Amino acid sequence: MKTTAVIMAGGKGERFWPKSRSSFPKQFLSLTTDGKTMLQHTVERLLPVVDLGDVYIVTNQDYVEIVKEQMPELPPENILAEPMARNTAPCIGLAAAVIQSKYEDAVMLVLPSDHLIKYTEMYVDTLRQAIDLAQEGENLVTLGITPTYPETGYGYINFVRDEANKQRGIYKVNRFVEKPDIDTAKEYLSSGQYLWNSGMFIWKLSTILEKFRQFMPDTYAGLVRIRDAVGQKNFDLVLKTCFAGFQSESIDYGILEKAENIYTIPGTFGWDDVGSWLSLERINRTNEFGNMVQGDVVTIKTKNTTIVGGSKLIAAVGLEDMVIVDTEDALLVCAKDAAQDIKKVIENLKICNRNELI
Repeated sequence: MKTTAVIMAGGKGERFWPKSRSSFPKQFLSLTTDGKTMLQHTVERLLPVVDLGDVYIVTNQDYVEIVKEQMPELPPENILAEPMARNTAPCIGLAAAVIQSKYEDAVMLVLPSDHLIKYTEMYVDTLRQAIDLAQEGENLVTLGITPTYPETGYGYINFVRDEANKQRGIYKVNRFVEKPDIDTAKEYLSSGQYLWNSGMFIWKLSTILEKFRQFMPDTYAGLVRIRDAVGQKNFDLVLKTCFAGFQSESIDYGILEKAENIYTIPGTFGWDDVGSWLSLERINRTNEFGNMVQGDVVTIKTKNTTIVGGSKLIAAVGLEDMVIVDTEDALLVCAKDAAQDIKKVIENLKICNRNELI
């Protein structure tokens, strides 16, 4: 069966302000020393299992030209522009509808565009295992990440042993749970029965569209209209009309929390969701003082600090556990333990009508 991939690239990456802006968000930035953007990395590591012509990128209509620039070899018709944000269920449904207009059925990988993977070969092997499982029946497969600490910023997957697959390292999903508080996260970690929810899914087109029909029938009706309009002159109008009527819903809440036959494969391939500036010290090399520096930077008596320079020299003296990010029009100075509050800067800028900085 043909294998396709859908990459969701419509987010705004607000916790990476001031580098990430609404006009040029995180997934289009290069955060590693090789100069490749996160989107380019996401596509590149898929190529052992998916032909480039079967990769689809769903993004905001404002980002279509950026995607074309960063992925010039991707067929233009494989860039799907959402008329408006409607969360992950309509995003995934749109891609499924378009792909089904080309293939009667196919395996569909669903992947975020802003994650990094350290061990690509192990990742590819896990994908192949998930592809096989998805083809065996009406199975919905998710890649879970073996947790290493009590993270409160991720959703979790509660899994149980599946006797039919116990020799294959495949587990049955018991339930999905929302982001926990710290005490609950510690309980999850100590129980050994929870994985981080990576947001990576594998299923057949026929399987996921049937789930839309069962659990999101109004959305499914719109997806059928979109599928039938692919290649027609009225496609853009049909897409905009149907999308405006879709309920904003996550795939987790809209389908996965209600469906059966959901499996998870634990991943140990060096996954990082690169959720904030703190991620840079995990994905890049730090010096002997624990500092991660990029650009023209001088540090004196400074430890465990992330500094991303711009066009000017940055001199850091006597700092510890800080994040400093310089751009042409904004400078971020933040304590590491407050990195999750960077989004509040954007909220403040919106209140003050400083839209040019958002």
